[in-house]
Amino acid sequence: MRETRSAPGGTPQLLRLDAFPAPHAFTTRRGGVSRGAFSELNLGRSVDDDPDAVSENRRRVLDAFGADPSRTATVHQVHGTRVVDAREAGPDVRADGIVSDDPSWTLAVSVADCVPVLMVDPAHGAVAALHAGWRGVVAGVVDAGIEELVGRYGARPDRLRVAIGPHISGPRYQVGAEVVGAFAQAGFPESVARPDPDAAGRFLLSLDAAVRVALARSGVRPRHVHDGGWCTVSDPRRFFSHRRDRGASGRHWALLRPPPSRPPA
Repeated sequence: MRETRSAPGGTPQLLRLDAFPAPHAFTTRRGGVSRGAFSELNLGRSVDDDPDAVSENRRRVLDAFGADPSRTATVHQVHGTRVVDAREAGPDVRADGIVSDDPSWTLAVSVADCVPVLMVDPAHGAVAALHAGWRGVVAGVVDAGIEELVGRYGARPDRLRVAIGPHISGPRYQVGAEVVGAFAQAGFPESVARPDPDAAGRFLLSLDAAVRVALARSGVRPRHVHDGGWCTVSDPRRFFSHRRDRGASGRHWALLRPPPSRPPA
């Protein structure tokens, strides 16, 4: 696990997982120009931040990542299961996942507590970036991302490497019985949630555990899944959190690019 240091007034902080074999990064809130609740590195345009500050923050992140802004794919996320190719993406395209096998493209998904899930098939160089909130996980966004990699590029689930970025951790994610029931109806085991010992009728949901279940059911090997262990709620100095800050929160990006060269299949 690596992280860059943010410089005053300059370089955004980027987090990376050494075991994940594709160019990638997870942003923190450090290294931008936003103020107040969005301090410093808010990348979301859907919140009440200064648009010029968001543009400057995005410019800094893409520069630090070495990305071409004209070849950076984003989507309008809706907690669904639609996954699109980078060439089909855009700020008005409603989707929660992006795929590509073209190293000239950078994929970016936006999160504030939901799970950013990055995937790569090292043999083909195909990648997927997914935004996985509880509704998306229940609906099957993880499965949809894998199906796109298999169907479009001939990827194999057992070859996929997965990186899980900063998100709300199980001990900090309190939900009601209706959410737990939705996971049960979708076939997830009871172990993804447990009763909250401090609140009757409430539960603590582990979204990353549910993501891992979905990955395993699709054929991804558990030893190929890497997680930095970052909790957005527990670390307010580094991370935005929609839940912790009652909606007055910025947004992070998870960035991914197909590897520049592909080893033989």
